[in-house]
Amino acid sequence: MADQSIQRKLAAILYGDVAGYSRLTGADEVGTHEALRTGLAIITKSIESPGGRVINYAGDAILAEFGSVVECVRTAIEVQEKIATENNDVV
Repeated sequence: MADQSIQRKLAAILYGDVAGYSRLTGADEVGTHEALRTGLAIITKSIESPGGRVINYAGDAILAEFGSVVECVRTAIEVQEKIATENNDVV
């Protein structure tokens, strides 16, 4: 084992999902799915813009990786602001 090199990688992980997704889907399935597609597109663009990478989509959730903790946090804040604006009329 002494001959094997260990590869290390610094990564910051961003995970997000839709709050109240089941309730929203029950109230308006088609509208909720449209809003989800729009929201995921906004989030994906925000993640990829500073060099982040989407690892996985799972229903209403997204998992992403950043090489910088600072960029990960900045992106998380940006996403929350953009989604809040996009969903002003959601109750």
